[in-house]
Amino acid sequence: MEREHSIRQYDAELNEIRTLLLQMGGKVEMMISNSIRALVERDSDLADDTILSDHEVNHLEVVTDEKCLEVLARRQPAARDLRFLTLALKIVTDLERIGDQCVSICNRVKELNEEPPLKPYIDLPRLADAARAMVREALDAFVRGDEQLAVTVCENDQLADDLNLQIQRELLTFMMEDPTTITRALKLNYISKCLERIADHATNLAEMVIFMVKGKDIRHTAPS
Repeated sequence: MEREHSIRQYDAELNEIRTLLLQMGGKVEMMISNSIRALVERDSDLADDTILSDHEVNHLEVVTDEKCLEVLARRQPAARDLRFLTLALKIVTDLERIGDQCVSICNRVKELNEEPPLKPYIDLPRLADAARAMVREALDAFVRGDEQLAVTVCENDQLADDLNLQIQRELLTFMMEDPTTITRALKLNYISKCLERIADHATNLAEMVIFMVKGKDIRHTAPS
């Protein structure tokens, strides 16, 4: 009876970590959405609110780290549970860095909102949507242990790369044709790069899921 209670308590601790990761993921997804909405709608107050919400992400990182280390020390897990916990420690780092990228975007947005818009924003929202979807699907794959969904996330990174390249080329054309656009174009280029890095972090998350499920490290290789 005591052993069954201990197992149930252990499962509850692992589920708590999954919940914390999903909470953290949900907050960074919202930060991605709000940062690009602040750009499109020229809403500097929303940009400020998004920057402040990064404190919540940082707090969740600390809480999740502490919980993972506590379970590792008390339970001494093995096999898949050990991979789950060690990867959770890495995942919170990627999620925290996604939050940092959103803060960087919002800082550029606030500067851009002080100037006339360079152009209608079409591809940047598409890139933001793609990056946000990758983060959400990578976390879903992690929680469900879904290797195939994780592979799909890795494959979708090419779409984010292609969109970023397309945006860079368009902005370069603006700068070449009209030097007065250079400052604004460079800030938009910076935002595009931040979104592309978010997609890279989502790919990191997906690669960790594949390792958790298969015990195979596919970093720097094509998933199979």
